[in-house]
Amino acid sequence: MQVTFVVTHLLGTGHLARALTLGRAFATAGDTVTVISGGRPVPHFDTTGVTLLQLPALRSDGTDFSNLLTDDNVTADAAYLEARMAALLAHVQASPPDVLITELFPFGRRTLKHEFQALLSAVKALPSPPLILSSIRDILAPPSKPEKVAFADDLIGGAYDGVLVHADPQVVALQDCWPVSAALRDKLHYTGFVAPAPVPRSTDTTNDIIVSAGGGTVGDTLFHAALEAAQRAPDRHWHLLVGGDAERRNALSRVAPPNVTIEGPRPDFRTLLTQAQVSISMCGYNTALDVLQTGVRAVLVPFDDGGEVEQTLRAKALSKLRGMSVIRQSDLSGDALLHAIATAAHGPDRPRRTHGMNGAARTVDIVHHLHRRRMHDD
Repeated sequence: MQVTFVVTHLLGTGHLARALTLGRAFATAGDTVTVISGGRPVPHFDTTGVTLLQLPALRSDGTDFSNLLTDDNVTADAAYLEARMAALLAHVQASPPDVLITELFPFGRRTLKHEFQALLSAVKALPSPPLILSSIRDILAPPSKPEKVAFADDLIGGAYDGVLVHADPQVVALQDCWPVSAALRDKLHYTGFVAPAPVPRSTDTTNDIIVSAGGGTVGDTLFHAALEAAQRAPDRHWHLLVGGDAERRNALSRVAPPNVTIEGPRPDFRTLLTQAQVSISMCGYNTALDVLQTGVRAVLVPFDDGGEVEQTLRAKALSKLRGMSVIRQSDLSGDALLHAIATAAHGPDRPRRTHGMNGAARTVDIVHHLHRRRMHDD
């Protein structure tokens, strides 16, 4: 079975990370998998068993998702967007999918709606149209206008066979952040959380404080607060994993005290967490699962620029667990971080979470079942 994912990450890299985790699970099950990525390349991501097709890349202008930039840092013009669309449509016509999965759309990525709608029209016109599914994380940005809900409902009702919700409804349900109509509810399939296979707990423990902000270019406020805290706590080693280009890391290195190591994101990030004393990070979907799976004590600084609320809602849910501390970005400082570290480090360890983390395998089972049922009905 040919399974094709279409994903464009614009700010962070979590959407692509989740799509690749799902893609590897389908490949393990014997499917042929293509992930078509429209965001910036992320070379350290694991593409084992997956064909990764890179479209002309886009990224957002910070949290302004209405202004899409190219790798040359200029606004993408009509010709650039047409080239992306042409490459996307050419691929699905040359390698028709049996299953097409769009990441986030139509619940998000509305700035790319013409591209996604052209894709849906193209695959519907194939001699054997695919099973079409939307793939969404646990918490969506609540819609700011009723028109956004109507847009998603209309497309799901008219073009999609189902919606894969990568969450445990006992922890967080879609209706907690998005209005769910009766028609939409009938198309929801909860998969559990999509996490990579757990890593063994390392015996090589350190006193490191790991500071990360995903693979994108956000997190400067967090990193500068960490450098300030490191100056006040010279007896600890601070390990900053900084996304973006080398110049961004060089700028931080020039003002870092000697007890700080700065490097780019690493594929063994989760192993580092099992060795660390405390993790300091934002609270994106994948990072939250890394914290839960490794059991590391954590300080969460949810990203809330531009009115973003997704990470704040997730951090609020996690703050009820042992070994967790939460700081708002507006309250960040070196002293605030040191206080939060002390809070997170206090008390008994938190057990690693294992329940409900097999969302990738569960997704494969659900999609295979839906595809078999579709073939039987046809």
